[in-house]
Amino acid sequence: MSSEFGNILRVSVFGQSHGKAIGVNIDGLPAGEPIDLEELNAFLDRRKPGKSPLSTARKESDTPVFLSGLENGVTCGFPLCAVIENSDQHSSDYSELADKPRPSHADYTARVKWGGHADMRGGGHFSGRLTAPLCIAGGIAKQILARRGIFVGAHLAAVGTENDAPFPLHPTAELFDAIAAKPFPVVDDGAGDRMQALILEARQDLDSVGGIIECAAIGLPAGLGDPMFGGVENRLAAALFGIPAVKGVEFGLGFGSARLHGSENNDPFTMENGTVVTASNRAGGILGGITTGMPVTLRTAIKPTPSISRPQQTVSLSAMENAELVIRGRHDPCIAHRAVPVVEAVTATVLLDLLLEGNHGTF
Repeated sequence: MSSEFGNILRVSVFGQSHGKAIGVNIDGLPAGEPIDLEELNAFLDRRKPGKSPLSTARKESDTPVFLSGLENGVTCGFPLCAVIENSDQHSSDYSELADKPRPSHADYTARVKWGGHADMRGGGHFSGRLTAPLCIAGGIAKQILARRGIFVGAHLAAVGTENDAPFPLHPTAELFDAIAAKPFPVVDDGAGDRMQALILEARQDLDSVGGIIECAAIGLPAGLGDPMFGGVENRLAAALFGIPAVKGVEFGLGFGSARLHGSENNDPFTMENGTVVTASNRAGGILGGITTGMPVTLRTAIKPTPSISRPQQTVSLSAMENAELVIRGRHDPCIAHRAVPVVEAVTATVLLDLLLEGNHGTF
């Protein structure tokens, strides 16, 4: 099904933004893994709405209820199912959108595909609300990986034209934790202040802005992944594009490498403490779809929120004529900062699946 990913670790997301509940089913988790629910809830809290003027005013507790797969805080080997109840829906804000689709949103394509039967209140199954279940899966995966010395972290690399400092060549778990503890997830707080000002300016102008998220995974063994269609980039990109609003994914230097000569782009091999490493990491820790042992680095492009309060050109599907749309309700002027833990979650889940599949002596 389209809302499922993974080979050994199968993750399936279900629900609609304004339905009774949203949730996730995770099959293939190793048994006997203790899950710190306090740590998991702290991770979920990082993407929760309604915490500042930088995000939607929708209030949701986002506290998961585990229906199966977890006994006394330990995975029991059976499929883990968790739900999050929805409690703060303003469905009337979306009544006009059934006839007038939002530009750059899935309102129109969902109508074409399902003949008007899709529940698109709040964005339906396309909503960023569905990233909360992804964070349940990813928060659990992060804990399991951390016990094996593998850590995943991310920061908001850019908002509009404002850029954060990049991750260093060798980011640390301590750096990841420090960023996660901040109310705004950046390396350089000065850059973060400028980003926040840009977001608030967009909100005041009844507009929105996009952003870029940089993510890194450290502690991965060399040799993980397969060539061509089973590569680490392939698996990660396929899942990352499932995050609503992601419009681009690149690894290492990404598109920037196309502007360099080989002598500039190549990462020289060198020995360090008896281990083969590279002096730079423009490849993003992956060669031929297989990990090198260097940090895996990637960036995702998050588009501006389509739901803006300015008048927009659309069509009336009932009248089949041009129309104007003014969107009402509660919407994020920027979703990129709330998507930082989501990118971490998806990355961690895919990497855990690859490790389980490869059985690299880690489990």
